[in-house]
Amino acid sequence: MRRSVSIAVMTAALAIGMGTAATGQGNVSAAAQENPATAEVKIDNFSFGPATLTVPVGASVTWTNRDDIPHTVVSTDGVFKSKVLDTDEKFSFTFSKAGTYPYFCSIHPKMTGKVIVQ
Repeated sequence: MRRSVSIAVMTAALAIGMGTAATGQGNVSAAAQENPATAEVKIDNFSFGPATLTVPVGASVTWTNRDDIPHTVVSTDGVFKSKVLDTDEKFSFTFSKAGTYPYFCSIHPKMTGKVIVQ
């Protein structure tokens, strides 16, 4: 009799735990806290894509050079500056404050982009 009660209690506890995991309600906020927002910008054909990107405060943006020639990512107000990026090289920056961050390629100044942090 005692064994059947223990099995029933364990089964009930397992069912409750599975309900939370199945809905994801128990894991969503923890996952969001552990994995802050990320976004990517592709550098290709002498342009940044997307040219304007909107992200939340705390987001990390990664630029990847997909062009066959080198490029840079330089904030017009001096907040961030990459080294020269060869093909397939990446540069990342985490935005800790809200604002608008225009940037350009210092090698090709007509290449421009903007990150809006909300």
